[in-house]
This record gives sequence, structure tokens and C-alpha cells, in this order.
Amino acid sequence: MPIRLILSLALLSAPVLAAKPPNIVWIVADDMSPDTAAYGMTGVSTPHLDRLAAEGARFTRAYASAPVCSSSRSAFILGVMQTTTGLHAHDVENPQPLPAPWRHLPGLLRDAGWHVTNAPAPGTERGGRAVKKAKTHYNFAHDPAGMYDGDDWRKRRPGQPFFAQFQIVEPHRPFPIPEEYDDALMARMSIPPNYPDHPLVRRDWYAYLRSVEVVDKRVGDILRQLAGEGVLDDTLVIFFADHGRPMPWGKQWLTIEGLRVPLLMRGPGVEAGRVEERLASLIDLAPTALQLAGLPLPEWMQGRPLLGAPFPERERIFAARDRCGDAQDRIRAVITADHLFARHFHPGLSFMNWSGYKEASYPAMPLLRELAAAGSLTEMQARYLKPDRPPLELHDLKSDPLGVTGAALSGDNARVLARLSGDLDQWIKDSGDRGGLPDPATEPGMEEIRKSKRQDYQRTWERRGLGPEPSDAERVSWWLRQYGLAEPSPPPR
Repeated sequence: MPIRLILSLALLSAPVLAAKPPNIVWIVADDMSPDTAAYGMTGVSTPHLDRLAAEGARFTRAYASAPVCSSSRSAFILGVMQTTTGLHAHDVENPQPLPAPWRHLPGLLRDAGWHVTNAPAPGTERGGRAVKKAKTHYNFAHDPAGMYDGDDWRKRRPGQPFFAQFQIVEPHRPFPIPEEYDDALMARMSIPPNYPDHPLVRRDWYAYLRSVEVVDKRVGDILRQLAGEGVLDDTLVIFFADHGRPMPWGKQWLTIEGLRVPLLMRGPGVEAGRVEERLASLIDLAPTALQLAGLPLPEWMQGRPLLGAPFPERERIFAARDRCGDAQDRIRAVITADHLFARHFHPGLSFMNWSGYKEASYPAMPLLRELAAAGSLTEMQARYLKPDRPPLELHDLKSDPLGVTGAALSGDNARVLARLSGDLDQWIKDSGDRGGLPDPATEPGMEEIRKSKRQDYQRTWERRGLGPEPSDAERVSWWLRQYGLAEPSPPPR
């Protein structure tokens, strides 16, 4: 055999040396929909996030597995649906250790020799005070000191790959109240049609978008830190939010607004300017990181890597909403390229299911009821305030991308609904959905939880100078004063 052929065969049979994996940075915002200029939002300036989109990939159909932080975070740090692991209830009172076989991503990477950190974004302040503790908010017991190698990726050993998380507290409420309002900028804002275009709603959205701009500034600070250390181009930067925006029909609701999130990736192997319109779930981020690190994916991991080939083309993804603090519920959703299907397991509840957190934090909650009583809502807006809701919902995302109008459940839609309902039944069975089970014995009962949350709510309004149970009208008046739409109350004599 010719020596040239022998050498060629030897080269073909030799193992390919793996390239050095990139460092990985997750930048996680709290409570944010795709409300940046690159995603088409008007009235907001987001140059650093737009840079990530221009220099990397922008995912247009990325969704959280839950519309609330602890449930979503418990899922994406494991790469497993929160309903499978039993971590689906938001704000678990007594978190328990993770049982086998599940392991969180930081532990898997640390075992493989990576330097793993979690930190607040540089320079983060809240209420005039520096934020020094990075958010985790998982529904399982964990010790951040044991889960991470600290809060500064720069303290790694020379040449050691790192996985760094930066937590951005914005745009979580409370939003800073603007000292002044740019009327031209406010006029350019686009309020979704399921919200009344009321001055209070518009100023609240204005404050939200200013908070999104703070997110953008913090992203710029992180990129400068990476560039200053000479590692930016060797690092895969992934920006995303844990769920959708903190508005009445966003956070805590199994809607497009509550689930759809920004997802931007920039770094080695990511084509600049790529726009990815296929379905993606946040539970895909952990397996994406493991694949980039050259590590095997555990068999129990349900997410699928988003980079490399092949891309996980799916016909559907799933999402779930369960108890959120004092708001008991169970909803499941199927999202396809063209439809959102939701099943309400408790149709006797209103869409406006009482939540002490939302009633204390969202100006539009009491305002919606006041406007409804005055007959000032559109038919579509008013449907959300009915005392009950349909057991099944179908939204045609081709004609209604926001998923707010609802589709008729007849004709072709009836066949779509039957198919997606069957898909959901099969997924509930195959994934081991534990949402139909009662809370574990380690959790207090709902009566105790509701009593505690109600007391929190009452104390909040007492601190604000109202009684413990102010009326909707009183609360609307208080919010109007905060946003400069009414004269301040005179000081007590």
C-alpha cells in the first residue's frame, strides 16, 4: 500500500482533537419581554442589547417554561421542566434538597473543572444601595457558597474555562418613578391592545421601558468588563430573561406576554446577524452549555442544545403555571409555530386570580376593575375580568401574534384544538407532570400561606399611608399621585 494512502487512512481514523471550549456567560434579566429596539419595541433605547443581536443571534420564538421566576429558574438551571421535578410552585416556603438523579448546571461544570460564578451586574444599586448578592431563587434547597466558586470569574486559575452568571435585577418591580416624562417618547410607545390606553397605564409602561434601558446599561458594563480582560471574543455571551414583563397579563400568566423572552447569543461559532425563528425553550440553555463544554448530556435532561447541528426543530414546546405564592392555579400550554393552546384546570377561577404581590405592585390591577365598572374597557379587555374563564383557549398566532383575542373553537380550529389537547395529554403523562399532586407535606397549607401573604399586603398599604384594605379607588388614587397624575395628599396635621 502506498505510504501516502497509509498516512491518509491514519489521519482519517485518528480522533479529532476537540477545540478549546469557549467561556460561557449568562446575563439574566428579571421580568422582561423582548422589549428592545432590535425586537421592534418603540420608545426605548437599547444599544448594547442591539449590539448583541447584530453581532450574534437573535431568537424570536424563545419561551420560558413558566411565567414566574422561581419556577422558571428551577427549570433552566437543570434543563428539566419544573413540573417533572416537582419544583413548579412559585416561592416554595420550605425548599428541599434536589433528589437524584437531577444535578444543577453549575455543579456539573464544576465537577468538570470549570470556574463557576454568580454575581449581580457590576454597579447594581437598588433603592440607593449597592446590590452585593446575586439572585438564585430556586425552588430547591441550595447553598450559593457551595454551588458557586464565588462572584468573580476573574479569580479563576490561569487558562481555566469559566461559566459566569450575571443577574440583573431590572426590570423587576418596583420601577423607579421617573422625575419627568418625555411626551414625544411616551407617544411612540406601543401599548398592547389588551391594556387600556389610560394615562396611568402609559406612565407605568414608560417607567418599565426606562427600567429596560437600565438593563441595557448593565449589559454594556458586563461587555466592557469582558473586553477589558481580553476574553470577550473567546466567550459565548447569552442574554435572556427569566420570564415575561411584570404587567397584569404578563408575569404569572400562561400567555405569550408572560412566556416569551429575549434570547441573544454572541460569541465563537455564532453567525453575526442570525435571526432564529424556530421554537426554543429556556430549558435548552443548560444542555447548550454542556455541549459547548464538551460534556455529555444526562439522560434525564429534557432540553436540547441550541448551537451546533442539528438545531432542535420542534413542532411544539410546553409551559406551565402553578401556585404563585397565595394564588393557587394550574394551567398548561402548548406553543407551536402557529398556535397557543392553554388548558385551565380550574376554569371557575378568574383570569384576575387574586395575588397579593400583584395587587400591591401593579397599578393597573385596581385600575382595570375601576374601568370595567365604568364600562370603559373594550370587549376584549373586559373578558379578562370575568369571574370565570373557559377551560380551553386557542390563539391563532399568525393573525394574533400577541395571543390576546382568542380563536373560535369550531371548524378547522376545532381540529387544531383536539390535536394540541391530545399532545398535552401525552406530554403530561410522558414528562411525569406533578402539578396535579398536592403540595408536599413540607409546605404549609394554603390557608396559612394566604394568611401570611395577606398580612404582607396589608402592611404594604399601611406603610403607604392607607388602611390595610384600601378600596380599588383609593389604590388608583395613590398610584396616580406616585406617577404625577394627581396632586400629592396633604401632610397629616
